[in-house]
Amino acid sequence: MSKPASGCVDAHHHIWRQQDLPWLLGPMQPRIFGPYEPIRRDYTIAEYLADVSAAGITRSVYVQANWAPARFLDEVRYVSDAARETGWPHAIVAYADFTVEDVRPQLEQLAAFPLVRGVRMQLHWHDNPQYRFASAPGLARDPTLRRNIARLSEYGWAFDLQVFAPQMAGAAELADSCPGVSFVLQHAGMLEDLSPAGIEAWRTGMALLAQRPNVVAKLSGLGTFLHRNDPAHIGFVVGETVRLFGAGRCMFGSNFPIEKLWTRYEALFDAYRTATQTLSAADRQAIFHDTAAGIYRLARP
Repeated sequence: MSKPASGCVDAHHHIWRQQDLPWLLGPMQPRIFGPYEPIRRDYTIAEYLADVSAAGITRSVYVQANWAPARFLDEVRYVSDAARETGWPHAIVAYADFTVEDVRPQLEQLAAFPLVRGVRMQLHWHDNPQYRFASAPGLARDPTLRRNIARLSEYGWAFDLQVFAPQMAGAAELADSCPGVSFVLQHAGMLEDLSPAGIEAWRTGMALLAQRPNVVAKLSGLGTFLHRNDPAHIGFVVGETVRLFGAGRCMFGSNFPIEKLWTRYEALFDAYRTATQTLSAADRQAIFHDTAAGIYRLARP
């Protein structure tokens, strides 16, 4: 088996305190990744570092974990404090509400934190309420949201884009309307319908997004709908995504500790390593390091 590139970047993980996440408190709320009792607790940077210790990860990017929206600065402050104490993570994707009339006051507050390199507001909507996060399916076409996301170019920040296949046409239009912003497609487009028709709809939408040069794909969260680490499924999604986007526009992300519900970090990383074993060393270097390092402006170790 070929080895991944040295200096691997985990472009998508979370740390948290249970007390800060509304969905971890009170009665169990249905979530897209199924029952989550094992992670209804603090997940600290120390535990994350123990999880990744055998995988050769040298840089990581924290992605917002759905704290109460009004506490978006508290989340960034908590993660920034962890980074000052431990040196990890190396970049933060924060939250902001892009549906407000003017997002700039939120962005100015976030700009006080030097590790912020991107922002995520989840736009994914589904007929299944358990899979639904956004308030409406067509937010990517909302003029206010588009105008606000375009502001990210003033900060050099990316937008982490999370949509299902039926929303990808609108997402492509969003990318076109913000040519100065890099969009990071979460979880390789969230393939959840594995029927032939569902796969074809996902593939069509992915091809549409791949035509936009300011969209890159994050190879992460591929166990979300299976609730297991499935190397064959990872191999299929990685292969199709790399074929459409090219390795230079793909990056690896673990989505830990969510995937910790069903696997170990090393086993998950091995599945991605197997999925990329036939690629060139340069392509593996891009997927496991260079793309994320470029988008999130990560210094070399």
